[in-house]
Amino acid sequence: MLSRRQLRIKVLQELYAFFQSKSDRIDLAEKQLLKSIGKLYELCFWQLSVLIEISDFAIVRMEEAKKKHFPTPEDLNPNTKFITNKFINLLKDNRVAQKKIDNLKISWVNEPSLIRKLYKQMIDHKIYSKYMSDEALSFEQDQDFAIKILKKIISKSDSLKYFYEDLSIYWHDDYHSVTSLVIKIIDSFNENVDEYHPLPTILKTKNESNDEDVDFMKTLFRKTIIKSKEFEKLITDKAVNWDFDRIALIDIIILKMALSELFEFKSIPVKVTLNEYIEISKYYSTPKSSVFVNGILDKLIVELTESKQIKKAGRGLVN
Repeated sequence: MLSRRQLRIKVLQELYAFFQSKSDRIDLAEKQLLKSIGKLYELCFWQLSVLIEISDFAIVRMEEAKKKHFPTPEDLNPNTKFITNKFINLLKDNRVAQKKIDNLKISWVNEPSLIRKLYKQMIDHKIYSKYMSDEALSFEQDQDFAIKILKKIISKSDSLKYFYEDLSIYWHDDYHSVTSLVIKIIDSFNENVDEYHPLPTILKTKNESNDEDVDFMKTLFRKTIIKSKEFEKLITDKAVNWDFDRIALIDIIILKMALSELFEFKSIPVKVTLNEYIEISKYYSTPKSSVFVNGILDKLIVELTESKQIKKAGRGLVN
Protein backbone atom coordinates (compact mmCIF):
# COMPACT_ATOMS: atom_id res chain seq x y z
CA MET A 1 0.00 0.00 0.00
CA LEU A 2 2.95 2.34 0.54
CA SER A 3 4.31 3.77 -2.70
CA ARG A 4 8.01 3.47 -3.49
CA ARG A 5 8.42 7.19 -2.83
CA GLN A 6 6.88 6.79 0.62
CA LEU A 7 9.26 3.90 1.30
CA ARG A 8 12.20 6.06 0.25
CA ILE A 9 11.01 8.86 2.53
CA LYS A 10 10.73 6.52 5.52
CA VAL A 11 14.27 5.28 4.84
CA LEU A 12 15.46 8.89 4.55
CA GLN A 13 13.93 9.81 7.91
CA GLU A 14 15.52 6.86 9.69
CA LEU A 15 18.91 7.41 8.01
CA TYR A 16 18.85 11.02 9.16
CA ALA A 17 18.18 9.88 12.73
CA PHE A 18 20.93 7.23 12.44
CA PHE A 19 23.63 9.61 11.17
CA GLN A 20 22.64 12.26 13.71
CA SER A 21 22.95 9.75 16.55
CA LYS A 22 26.55 8.78 15.57
CA SER A 23 25.56 5.17 16.32
CA ASP A 24 27.14 2.12 14.70
CA ARG A 25 24.24 -0.23 15.47
CA ILE A 26 22.70 -0.78 12.03
CA ASP A 27 20.59 -3.64 13.39
CA LEU A 28 18.89 -1.42 15.96
CA ALA A 29 18.36 1.35 13.41
CA GLU A 30 16.80 -1.14 11.01
CA LYS A 31 14.38 -2.25 13.71
CA GLN A 32 13.42 1.38 14.22
CA LEU A 33 12.75 1.67 10.49
CA LEU A 34 10.39 -1.29 10.50
CA LYS A 35 8.77 -0.07 13.72
CA SER A 36 8.10 3.32 12.13
CA ILE A 37 6.31 1.56 9.27
CA GLY A 38 4.15 -0.34 11.76
CA LYS A 39 3.32 2.88 13.59
CA LEU A 40 2.29 4.47 10.31
CA TYR A 41 -0.19 1.64 9.76
CA GLU A 42 -1.52 2.17 13.29
CA LEU A 43 -2.15 5.82 12.47
CA CYS A 44 -4.32 4.70 9.54
CA PHE A 45 -6.71 3.05 12.00
CA TRP A 46 -6.77 6.03 14.30
CA GLN A 47 -7.87 8.14 11.34
CA LEU A 48 -10.50 5.59 10.30
CA SER A 49 -11.76 5.51 13.86
CA VAL A 50 -12.25 9.29 13.75
CA LEU A 51 -14.74 8.83 10.90
CA ILE A 52 -16.63 6.29 13.00
CA GLU A 53 -16.54 8.50 16.08
CA ILE A 54 -17.90 11.54 14.23
CA SER A 55 -20.73 9.40 12.87
CA ASP A 56 -21.55 8.07 16.36
CA PHE A 57 -21.43 11.60 17.71
CA ALA A 58 -23.91 12.71 15.02
CA ILE A 59 -26.30 9.90 16.04
CA VAL A 60 -26.19 10.99 19.70
CA ARG A 61 -26.77 14.62 18.74
CA MET A 62 -29.75 13.64 16.62
CA GLU A 63 -31.36 11.65 19.44
CA GLU A 64 -30.74 14.45 21.92
CA ALA A 65 -32.42 16.95 19.58
CA LYS A 66 -35.58 14.84 19.50
CA LYS A 67 -35.79 14.99 23.31
CA LYS A 68 -35.74 18.78 23.55
CA HIS A 69 -38.61 20.41 25.43
CA PHE A 70 -39.54 22.27 22.29
CA PRO A 71 -38.11 20.32 19.35
CA THR A 72 -38.31 21.88 15.91
CA PRO A 73 -39.79 20.02 12.93
CA GLU A 74 -36.19 19.51 11.76
CA ASP A 75 -35.29 18.00 15.17
CA LEU A 76 -38.19 15.56 14.90
CA ASN A 77 -37.61 14.69 11.23
CA PRO A 78 -33.87 15.06 10.70
CA ASN A 79 -31.90 14.43 7.54
CA THR A 80 -30.32 11.03 8.25
CA LYS A 81 -28.11 10.85 5.18
CA PHE A 82 -24.84 11.18 7.09
CA ILE A 83 -25.60 8.71 9.87
CA THR A 84 -26.77 6.15 7.29
CA ASN A 85 -23.65 6.64 5.16
CA LYS A 86 -23.18 3.21 3.59
CA PHE A 87 -19.39 3.25 3.63
CA ILE A 88 -19.04 4.39 7.24
CA ASN A 89 -21.52 1.75 8.37
CA LEU A 90 -19.62 -0.93 6.46
CA LEU A 91 -16.48 0.27 8.21
CA LYS A 92 -18.20 0.06 11.59
CA ASP A 93 -19.21 -3.53 10.85
CA ASN A 94 -15.87 -4.60 9.41
CA ARG A 95 -14.36 -7.19 11.75
CA VAL A 96 -10.78 -6.67 10.54
CA ALA A 97 -10.93 -2.93 11.24
CA GLN A 98 -12.69 -3.38 14.57
CA LYS A 99 -10.20 -6.01 15.71
CA LYS A 100 -7.32 -3.70 14.85
CA ILE A 101 -8.98 -0.77 16.63
CA ASP A 102 -9.60 -2.94 19.70
CA ASN A 103 -6.05 -4.34 19.71
CA LEU A 104 -4.61 -0.84 19.51
CA LYS A 105 -6.93 0.26 22.33
CA ILE A 106 -8.12 3.20 20.27
CA SER A 107 -10.63 5.24 22.22
CA TRP A 108 -12.00 8.77 22.01
CA VAL A 109 -13.87 8.63 25.31
CA ASN A 110 -11.55 11.21 26.87
CA GLU A 111 -11.60 13.51 23.86
CA PRO A 112 -15.25 14.64 23.52
CA SER A 113 -14.30 18.26 22.81
CA LEU A 114 -12.00 17.22 19.95
CA ILE A 115 -14.68 15.07 18.32
CA ARG A 116 -17.26 17.82 18.84
CA LYS A 117 -14.94 20.31 17.18
CA LEU A 118 -14.38 18.03 14.17
CA TYR A 119 -18.13 17.41 13.89
CA LYS A 120 -18.81 21.16 13.98
CA GLN A 121 -16.17 21.79 11.31
CA MET A 122 -17.77 19.12 9.16
CA ILE A 123 -21.37 20.37 9.35
CA ASP A 124 -20.20 23.95 8.73
CA HIS A 125 -18.31 22.95 5.58
CA LYS A 126 -19.85 23.42 2.14
CA ILE A 127 -19.10 19.81 1.17
CA TYR A 128 -21.42 18.68 3.99
CA SER A 129 -24.33 20.89 2.97
CA LYS A 130 -23.91 19.83 -0.64
CA TYR A 131 -23.83 16.15 0.32
CA MET A 132 -26.83 16.39 2.63
CA SER A 133 -28.95 18.29 0.10
CA ASP A 134 -28.29 15.82 -2.70
CA GLU A 135 -31.09 13.28 -2.85
CA ALA A 136 -28.90 10.67 -4.52
CA LEU A 137 -28.25 7.64 -2.29
CA SER A 138 -25.39 5.71 -3.86
CA PHE A 139 -22.55 3.85 -2.15
CA GLU A 140 -20.04 5.65 -4.38
CA GLN A 141 -21.34 9.03 -3.24
CA ASP A 142 -21.13 7.99 0.43
CA GLN A 143 -17.61 6.66 -0.07
CA ASP A 144 -16.55 9.84 -1.86
CA PHE A 145 -17.97 11.96 0.97
CA ALA A 146 -15.98 9.99 3.56
CA ILE A 147 -12.80 10.68 1.57
CA LYS A 148 -13.64 14.38 1.35
CA ILE A 149 -14.20 14.57 5.11
CA LEU A 150 -10.85 12.88 5.63
CA LYS A 151 -9.04 15.26 3.26
CA LYS A 152 -10.83 18.54 4.04
CA ILE A 153 -11.53 18.20 7.77
CA ILE A 154 -9.68 15.41 9.54
CA SER A 155 -6.27 15.67 7.86
CA LYS A 156 -6.26 19.47 8.19
CA SER A 157 -7.06 19.56 11.89
CA ASP A 158 -4.18 21.03 13.90
CA SER A 159 -5.89 19.93 17.12
CA LEU A 160 -5.93 16.33 15.93
CA LYS A 161 -2.33 16.60 14.73
CA TYR A 162 -1.16 17.82 18.16
CA PHE A 163 -3.17 15.04 19.83
CA TYR A 164 -1.37 12.41 17.74
CA GLU A 165 2.05 13.98 18.33
CA ASP A 166 1.48 13.62 22.08
CA LEU A 167 0.61 9.95 21.59
CA SER A 168 3.63 8.97 19.50
CA ILE A 169 6.92 10.55 18.44
CA TYR A 170 6.60 8.62 15.17
CA TRP A 171 3.54 10.56 14.05
CA HIS A 172 5.09 14.01 13.82
CA ASP A 173 6.18 13.41 10.22
CA ASP A 174 3.42 10.97 9.29
CA TYR A 175 0.27 12.98 9.93
CA HIS A 176 -0.17 14.29 6.40
CA SER A 177 1.41 11.39 4.51
CA VAL A 178 -0.97 8.89 6.13
CA THR A 179 -3.99 10.38 4.33
CA SER A 180 -3.17 8.68 1.02
CA LEU A 181 -2.92 5.32 2.80
CA VAL A 182 -6.29 5.76 4.52
CA ILE A 183 -7.86 6.63 1.16
CA LYS A 184 -6.51 3.36 -0.26
CA ILE A 185 -8.19 1.48 2.58
CA ILE A 186 -11.47 3.32 1.95
CA ASP A 187 -11.22 2.62 -1.80
CA SER A 188 -10.83 -1.11 -1.11
CA PHE A 189 -14.51 -1.24 -0.06
CA ASN A 190 -17.48 -1.66 -2.35
CA GLU A 191 -21.15 -2.03 -1.51
CA ASN A 192 -21.05 -5.82 -1.88
CA VAL A 193 -18.32 -6.59 0.66
CA ASP A 194 -19.22 -8.37 3.89
CA GLU A 195 -17.99 -7.90 7.46
CA TYR A 196 -14.90 -10.03 6.76
CA HIS A 197 -13.64 -7.80 3.95
CA PRO A 198 -9.81 -7.85 4.20
CA LEU A 199 -8.06 -4.49 4.38
CA PRO A 200 -4.94 -3.62 2.38
CA THR A 201 -1.66 -4.18 4.21
CA ILE A 202 0.89 -1.39 4.32
CA LEU A 203 3.64 -3.37 2.58
CA LYS A 204 3.55 -5.64 -0.46
CA THR A 205 4.22 -9.32 0.16
CA LYS A 206 6.37 -11.49 -2.06
CA ASN A 207 3.21 -12.86 -3.66
CA GLU A 208 2.23 -9.36 -4.76
CA SER A 209 5.57 -8.10 -6.00
CA ASN A 210 8.85 -9.54 -7.22
CA ASP A 211 10.63 -6.76 -5.35
CA GLU A 212 9.27 -7.04 -1.86
CA ASP A 213 8.92 -3.71 -0.05
CA VAL A 214 10.72 -4.85 3.08
CA ASP A 215 13.69 -6.10 1.05
CA PHE A 216 13.78 -2.83 -0.85
CA MET A 217 13.84 -0.77 2.34
CA LYS A 218 16.38 -2.95 4.15
CA THR A 219 18.77 -3.04 1.21
CA LEU A 220 18.50 0.70 0.58
CA PHE A 221 18.94 1.44 4.28
CA ARG A 222 21.86 -0.90 4.92
CA LYS A 223 23.81 -0.21 1.72
CA THR A 224 23.54 3.55 2.21
CA ILE A 225 25.18 3.14 5.64
CA ILE A 226 27.73 0.49 4.71
CA LYS A 227 28.93 2.38 1.63
CA SER A 228 28.64 5.81 3.25
CA LYS A 229 32.37 6.63 3.09
CA GLU A 230 32.65 5.37 -0.49
CA PHE A 231 29.70 7.51 -1.57
CA GLU A 232 31.08 10.47 0.36
CA LYS A 233 34.22 10.45 -1.79
CA LEU A 234 32.18 10.28 -5.00
CA ILE A 235 30.06 13.23 -3.89
CA THR A 236 33.08 15.28 -2.72
CA ASP A 237 34.84 14.80 -6.05
CA LYS A 238 31.87 16.26 -7.91
CA ALA A 239 31.04 19.04 -5.43
CA VAL A 240 34.13 21.01 -6.47
CA ASN A 241 32.68 24.40 -5.54
CA TRP A 242 31.22 23.23 -2.25
CA ASP A 243 32.77 22.71 1.18
CA PHE A 244 31.54 19.19 2.04
CA ASP A 245 31.21 20.04 5.74
CA ARG A 246 28.83 22.87 4.87
CA ILE A 247 26.52 20.80 2.68
CA ALA A 248 23.25 20.07 4.51
CA LEU A 249 23.23 16.60 6.06
CA ILE A 250 19.85 15.83 4.52
CA ASP A 251 21.27 16.60 1.02
CA ILE A 252 24.22 14.29 1.64
CA ILE A 253 21.91 11.49 2.76
CA ILE A 254 19.65 11.99 -0.28
CA LEU A 255 22.68 11.75 -2.58
CA LYS A 256 23.99 8.64 -0.80
CA MET A 257 20.57 6.99 -1.04
CA ALA A 258 20.40 7.78 -4.75
CA LEU A 259 23.84 6.25 -5.29
CA SER A 260 22.88 3.19 -3.27
CA GLU A 261 19.78 2.74 -5.42
CA LEU A 262 21.71 3.25 -8.66
CA PHE A 263 24.22 0.56 -7.70
CA GLU A 264 22.00 -1.99 -5.94
CA PHE A 265 18.69 -2.06 -7.82
CA LYS A 266 19.31 -3.16 -11.38
CA SER A 267 15.62 -3.16 -12.33
CA ILE A 268 15.00 0.49 -11.38
CA PRO A 269 15.74 2.80 -14.34
CA VAL A 270 18.34 5.50 -13.78
CA LYS A 271 15.86 8.23 -14.75
CA VAL A 272 13.36 7.02 -12.13
CA THR A 273 15.99 7.15 -9.38
CA LEU A 274 17.16 10.61 -10.48
CA ASN A 275 13.64 12.05 -10.60
CA GLU A 276 12.59 10.49 -7.28
CA TYR A 277 15.44 11.95 -5.26
CA ILE A 278 15.16 15.37 -6.89
CA GLU A 279 11.46 15.43 -5.91
CA ILE A 280 12.20 14.24 -2.37
CA SER A 281 14.84 16.96 -1.97
CA LYS A 282 12.22 19.62 -2.84
CA TYR A 283 10.14 18.64 0.19
CA TYR A 284 12.76 17.63 2.73
CA SER A 285 15.59 20.11 2.27
CA THR A 286 16.34 23.72 1.37
CA PRO A 287 14.78 25.53 -1.62
CA LYS A 288 18.02 25.24 -3.62
CA SER A 289 18.65 21.59 -2.73
CA SER A 290 16.91 20.09 -5.76
CA VAL A 291 19.23 22.03 -8.10
CA PHE A 292 22.28 20.89 -6.12
CA VAL A 293 21.12 17.25 -5.94
CA ASN A 294 20.26 17.28 -9.65
CA GLY A 295 23.66 18.73 -10.61
CA ILE A 296 25.71 16.27 -8.55
CA LEU A 297 23.69 13.22 -9.61
CA ASP A 298 23.82 14.22 -13.29
CA LYS A 299 27.62 14.31 -13.16
CA LEU A 300 27.89 11.06 -11.21
CA ILE A 301 25.44 9.19 -13.45
CA VAL A 302 27.34 10.16 -16.61
CA GLU A 303 30.69 9.10 -15.12
CA LEU A 304 29.45 5.87 -13.50
CA THR A 305 27.52 4.83 -16.62
CA GLU A 306 30.52 5.42 -18.90
CA SER A 307 32.75 3.41 -16.56
CA LYS A 308 30.06 0.68 -16.48
CA GLN A 309 29.83 0.84 -12.69
CA ILE A 310 26.07 1.32 -13.04
CA LYS A 311 24.52 -1.67 -14.74
CA LYS A 312 20.80 -1.95 -15.36
CA ALA A 313 18.91 -5.01 -16.54
CA GLY A 314 15.30 -5.72 -17.41
CA ARG A 315 12.65 -4.88 -19.98
CA GLY A 316 13.41 -1.55 -21.62
CA LEU A 317 16.76 -1.21 -19.83
CA VAL A 318 20.23 -1.37 -21.30
CA ASN A 319 22.77 -3.63 -19.59
